[in-house]
Amino acid sequence: MAENAAAVTGSPAGSKRRERRRSSPVWLEFLGSMNLAITLLVVVSIASVIGTVLPQNDPYNDYLIQFGPFWFQVFKALNLYDVYSAWWFLGILGFLIVSTGVCVSRHIPGVWREVTRYRTHVREQSLLALSSHRRWQVDADADSAEMVADSAFQGYGYRTRREVRGDTVILAGMKGTATRAGYVLTHLAVVVIAVGALIDGNIGLKIREMTGNLAVETRDLPVSQVPGESWLGPDSGSFRGNVTIPEDTNTNVAFLQVRDGYVVQELPFEVYLEDFRIDHYPNGMPSSYESDLVIHDPELDEPIRETISVNEPLTHRGHTLYQASFSDGGTALELTGHLLDGSGASMPVNGRVFENLRLQLGGMERTMEIDDFQLFNVNADPRAVERTGARDEFRNVGPSFNYTLRDEAGQAREFQTYMAPVEIDDRWYYLHGIRNGPGEPFRYLHVPADENASMETFLDFHAALDDPNRVEQAAQRAADGLLGRMGVANPDLGERVAGTADDMIATLLDGGFGAVNRQLENRVAGSNRPEMLLEFSRSVLQRTMFEIYREVLAAREGVQLSMVQTDADQRAFFEDAMNAVSTVADYGSPVIFSIDHFDHRQATGLQITRAPGKNVVYAGSAMLTLGVFLLFYISHRRVWALITPREDGGADLLMAGANQRQPEAFAAEFGTMVEAVDSQFDPRKTDRG
Repeated sequence: MAENAAAVTGSPAGSKRRERRRSSPVWLEFLGSMNLAITLLVVVSIASVIGTVLPQNDPYNDYLIQFGPFWFQVFKALNLYDVYSAWWFLGILGFLIVSTGVCVSRHIPGVWREVTRYRTHVREQSLLALSSHRRWQVDADADSAEMVADSAFQGYGYRTRREVRGDTVILAGMKGTATRAGYVLTHLAVVVIAVGALIDGNIGLKIREMTGNLAVETRDLPVSQVPGESWLGPDSGSFRGNVTIPEDTNTNVAFLQVRDGYVVQELPFEVYLEDFRIDHYPNGMPSSYESDLVIHDPELDEPIRETISVNEPLTHRGHTLYQASFSDGGTALELTGHLLDGSGASMPVNGRVFENLRLQLGGMERTMEIDDFQLFNVNADPRAVERTGARDEFRNVGPSFNYTLRDEAGQAREFQTYMAPVEIDDRWYYLHGIRNGPGEPFRYLHVPADENASMETFLDFHAALDDPNRVEQAAQRAADGLLGRMGVANPDLGERVAGTADDMIATLLDGGFGAVNRQLENRVAGSNRPEMLLEFSRSVLQRTMFEIYREVLAAREGVQLSMVQTDADQRAFFEDAMNAVSTVADYGSPVIFSIDHFDHRQATGLQITRAPGKNVVYAGSAMLTLGVFLLFYISHRRVWALITPREDGGADLLMAGANQRQPEAFAAEFGTMVEAVDSQFDPRKTDRG
């Protein structure tokens, strides 16, 4: 069938095309080859998959933590962190445009000829070679036969052209030429989409950076201090940037992440944040958040007020503002710092989130960097789990703030402090977390809350342990009491026991109970009864600390020490306080903070994009959709009719047709046309060939 159709549609034209191909330069043949275009499309598809799966334009530290040093460097060398602006991706797009453009330019003339030529130069033998043909010997004259054939063709939507060759009239018809337009549209669509992608590929930024007209800033600077060579003007082309705007403030810039730094993109208008709102699920996760924005534009008579949320952006002058994230906007904090140096002193500290403060702590200057504030901290309610087994009941334990303490050498630790006490196993604690870096979980110091829901009792207890005179007196009372129970009346032994207790408490404050145990084990090594001595020494330490705790209770209640009677809750508090004292040694800070008051302020995180090539890509996509539809659902069909008059006044009629893509459907259509002709003539005088 294909060979027969080729014979009908004209092998001389095919020979001419082959001759032109042979005369074309090799490089032109290479650029216009289908294999090259498919290869480039496959590479672009793979790159697009990588750009979709791998988050783009994140800070380099995030990639380093995620992939490790080796693969981080490999992916960095391949520009996989910014695929769509990578030099090799833009180069492939440019090469694809050239290749597809050459292919289209070379084939459009042939497509045009195929669409416009009716191929009237056909031979009878060629038509008879087609599988769909039919011959009639009719009594009507040639004009009548021609009219019947033409009516049959046009009745099925064929456009016809007539040509006379000698005595023979040739009718050539065709329909479905739009499928050829589909071929052109699909190829042009690839060019248009690639051009749109290049427009939005930050080519201008790449050129400016290569020519030295743009410097990527890597320092953490206020926007007012970023040098001019790291700025992009409002008409710089396409970009995708981010900006954080606190409530009641405005900005006219966005920050573009470029490798391990950024550049500042100026906007042609200002964005003001009136209010930011966020709703939460019962488990504390955000369910929705939205921003009330005001756009101030010199070209507008009145500002634009719009509320945006996730999936509901705002577009103005080709710039689209998306609700991308949220953060603290500089919450003001009123804090009290409780020194752990034994003085029992405290100091007020006022600051804002993201502010750095200079503090004199532990005899040296330290920098306190206030990192974040959390209004809600929602955890699973353990009592609900124990009571009903349900794990979907939660409770909010209140606000907290995070800060970093950095010493003069630059070494830093991160801390987390909760404002209110947290209930754990029916006891209440103030939680103070610490970690050495972002990759570690927080370890917590549990400071027990007293009957007034404060840390004062523990702080007084901790300060008393650091007072040598009070420790000495308490140790003496503890030693006398223990020896008295044992029936030993030896003042010298009592003094030695008291001295041991004083030494153990000093070790406890420096290194915790672990250091005390190591000290005691070294002391009793080689003795006859080491276990008994260890147990006695621990009892002396605990009794001494309890005596100091009783002193604290007496001072807080304003009564004589002899009148202090401890109940079960106070004894439980003492156990927690001892554990907390041991943990303070590992806390790594000479101060713990409490939150007295805060003025919460939120900030919205916007992603601002400008994509002038977006409409070009949309147009190319529409062209591609239309082209594919034309290619798959419209078939190019040709029909012919040869009418030759006979000497007896009748005529011979030959009809034939060809369609390579849908031969079965065309055969059915051709059959109905034959039936239409049969209805006009005597079917007995036909040749069914």
